[in-house]
Amino acid sequence: GKVIPFSTKDNGGDLVETSFLVQGLLTVRQYLQPTDTVGNNLIKRINTLWETVEWDWYRKNNEQVLYWHWSPNYNWDMNFAMYGYFEEQITYVLAAASPTHSIPKSVYTNGYGKNGSIKTGGTHYGIKLPLGTPSPLFWVHYSYLGLDPHFSDDYANYWEQNVNASKINYAYCVANPKKYPNYGESCWGLTSSDNQVGYNAHSPSNDLGVITPTAALSSFPYTPVESMKALKFFYYTMGDKLWGTYGFYDAFNISEAWTANSYLAIDQGPIVVMIENHRTGLLWNLFMSAPEIQSVKTKLNFIP
Repeated sequence: GKVIPFSTKDNGGDLVETSFLVQGLLTVRQYLQPTDTVGNNLIKRINTLWETVEWDWYRKNNEQVLYWHWSPNYNWDMNFAMYGYFEEQITYVLAAASPTHSIPKSVYTNGYGKNGSIKTGGTHYGIKLPLGTPSPLFWVHYSYLGLDPHFSDDYANYWEQNVNASKINYAYCVANPKKYPNYGESCWGLTSSDNQVGYNAHSPSNDLGVITPTAALSSFPYTPVESMKALKFFYYTMGDKLWGTYGFYDAFNISEAWTANSYLAIDQGPIVVMIENHRTGLLWNLFMSAPEIQSVKTKLNFIP
């Protein structure tokens, strides 16, 4: 395929976005029936895509870490080695799970885990956060649309991580240290999205007064009570100002009298998926049923 480059040198392979695609493809594959002719054809096509992703290439000369980008024009110039905790755990999991271009556990340990220094264990609003600092909430959504976070590795319990990160985001908005007029128990959720001047990674440490519906709504599995309050506020109180043909607009900032007129697929999609995971666990169950994912749990010492 061919897309508009995210930036000049980001015009080639993007391993993180590829992993989000593959997570979805494997989930669909597990839903399909091999006894059905059409389903079996799709399964074969999905397997071809999955098995031809060169995860190991992104070690850049067999380093003990994965790199985010590679370009046929600029080679490794982006030079983004993926050390530590952000939205990329699924990238390392799928790279380790690959039946054709796998990475050893040592790359997961050294790269993602930073040989143990990934652990931070800070406390925010009285809530412990095992990894990282309060960040845009998509960090607890994208990797876990299919990957069920009810597990632990050598560094954290990911259910605790994701629940607590969501609760900290909520607690920050309730505390509202910058005194924005709309923040509170029913209006919360900071994550990367459009805003009144462009696009930004909104979080407790980068709070511009922008509430993004996907932040609270994609956290339904983690904060069902708080997320339902937000849903009712967005739908009933904000109403037609925030709801359009394709669901909620991307974001709003009451202090600037601004509401987006855009819908972003990377924000809309997780809302649907995570509400269903909250209701039935459907996407989690499908993805986790893949034999490659069952095997990689052992390879990476995931418990259970």
